[in-house]
Amino acid sequence: MREYKLVVLGSGGVGKSALTVQFVQGIFAEKYDPTIEDSYRKQVEIDSQQCMLEILDTAGTEQFTAMRDLYMKNGQGFLLVYSITSQATFTDLNDLRKQILRVKDVDEFPLVLVGNKCDLEDERSVGTEQGRNLANEWKCHFAETSAKTKSNVNECHYTLTCTPLKLGIQF
Repeated sequence: MREYKLVVLGSGGVGKSALTVQFVQGIFAEKYDPTIEDSYRKQVEIDSQQCMLEILDTAGTEQFTAMRDLYMKNGQGFLLVYSITSQATFTDLNDLRKQILRVKDVDEFPLVLVGNKCDLEDERSVGTEQGRNLANEWKCHFAETSAKTKSNVNECHYTLTCTPLKLGIQF
């Protein structure tokens, strides 16, 4: 069975853990509990093949940046997550992407740009078009999600898993 190592990155409080737990366990936790590092496994079917996803849910705080290089080196696909309610979390992703490119020493890698918390439309500060434009610039997929309502949660994980196959990346 093929295994894929997916890494979820973004600033603190954007919903990385909520997205991951919703995808793996189908649960939404209202309470915010900052993550240091959690790893989840889920078996899925991609293109009629059974695959095991290992999803690394990372810390969003600066104090754990030293651990990020290792995640980035070993990761095969990345969800870069921001909150649509925070422009700063959107801006932070550019540095994360540059760090992945540097650590992996590649020109491109499987990536989905994720604008989370789309259920909080009234609090939106990052427009859908901003996300779409950045994804076009980075030549990656884009999705707006809500871990709370399950909107696009499965789709962004499946898209990320299919991308390496389309790029011809071997696992």
